[in-house]
Amino acid sequence: MEECVIHKLLLCLIHQEYISFHHAGGVPVLLRHLLDLLHLDALTVTGKTLGEELDALPPSHRQVIIRPLSDPLFPSSPLAVLYGNLAPKGAVIKQSAATKRLLSHTGPAVVFSSAADLAKRIDSDELEVTVDSVLILQNIGPIGGPGMPEAGLIPIPKKLARQGVKDIVRISDGRMSGTAAGTVILHVAPEAAVGGPLAVVQEGDLISIDVETRSLHLHVDSKEVEKRLSAWKGAGNKNFKPERGYSGLYKRSVLGAEMGVDFQFLRADGAKVVAG
Repeated sequence: MEECVIHKLLLCLIHQEYISFHHAGGVPVLLRHLLDLLHLDALTVTGKTLGEELDALPPSHRQVIIRPLSDPLFPSSPLAVLYGNLAPKGAVIKQSAATKRLLSHTGPAVVFSSAADLAKRIDSDELEVTVDSVLILQNIGPIGGPGMPEAGLIPIPKKLARQGVKDIVRISDGRMSGTAAGTVILHVAPEAAVGGPLAVVQEGDLISIDVETRSLHLHVDSKEVEKRLSAWKGAGNKNFKPERGYSGLYKRSVLGAEMGVDFQFLRADGAKVVAG
């Protein structure tokens, strides 16, 4: 039920973004801002060139949604890839949508083991969370989800939302809509379900992000991390139990986020699935 509601909300947000884009003039306005990068002599399906088609369109009205290259929404790449002992193979943040003060931040982890665990506890008044906390959502990656569901935009806990808190650091091995905003770190690789360090983050562990230096760090001694990972693997991993059919094929063959969540047998480079 919770996933259904989240999905509907995301669709509403995406719809609003498209409506705003359309009212701002849509693709014609976008193309006019990109004139210097286009091959204006290229023929279109009408038989006219792209340049002729754009010249024939009426003048644009004033708007602030579609911005020229000289006035970008963000001065550098909107996306940044972070690395560190929490994400040895990388993680992604949309820095252009993050809160500036949180682009360099250290805080204690609040850990959710799955989407179901998140739905159960995120709005509880008993949840031990503060504005400095770092929310961790495990097991929503390509295998853990399974399928890397669009669940990375972890909601603000209700007890903080009531205080007016709009954003805190959130980290997961999942993904989210490109229209979403917030200080959200996604695509952590290796994912938790295959024994990535994200799998053994515990409540209260300090985590630091620094987008300027592209780092994502778990403040736990490396020997302790290895000990936790050994215990995690020793406990067995339900994500890799023998399965038939497409589910079994998928879990045996899907690659991590850093490899594009591709199927191993579709690649020519011999990439291998990393199982825990």
